[in-house]
Amino acid sequence: MARVLPFEERELLVAAAWLHDIGYAAELTDTGLHPLDGARYLLRAGISPRVCGLVAHHSGASAVAEVTGMADQLAEFPDERGRLRDALWYSDMTTSPDGHSITVEARLAEIRQRRGPEDPVVRALDINVDERLAAVRRVHRLLRRTYS
Repeated sequence: MARVLPFEERELLVAAAWLHDIGYAAELTDTGLHPLDGARYLLRAGISPRVCGLVAHHSGASAVAEVTGMADQLAEFPDERGRLRDALWYSDMTTSPDGHSITVEARLAEIRQRRGPEDPVVRALDINVDERLAAVRRVHRLLRRTYS
């Protein structure tokens, strides 16, 4: 996956991919918005601000923040748009909770089924599912060019 990125961004992707859900850790929970809680913790720990921003905004977290009334707090971190962000979203949207590769459609169905219709993450899909799908499509195109 990292091969679709410039060399200097590959380590950022790997770090953000490993750390993107750290905010789920109970001892880090502050706001309950795991991307925000994780990014704040990582910033305090001295992690690169770019990685913190990627963690804060992974997989459409801004839509969840909008649904939960935390958009202003999430805005503490810049939302880096481009290949790096797309690659992180792709990684999250094509990997099951147990680490297996799945289609984005299967991942979205899994999120809806596991969380239920009233969960803010599921409600946020109504806002940003197209953005998630577009990121996955862009990375698919990059992967085809890179490996063809």
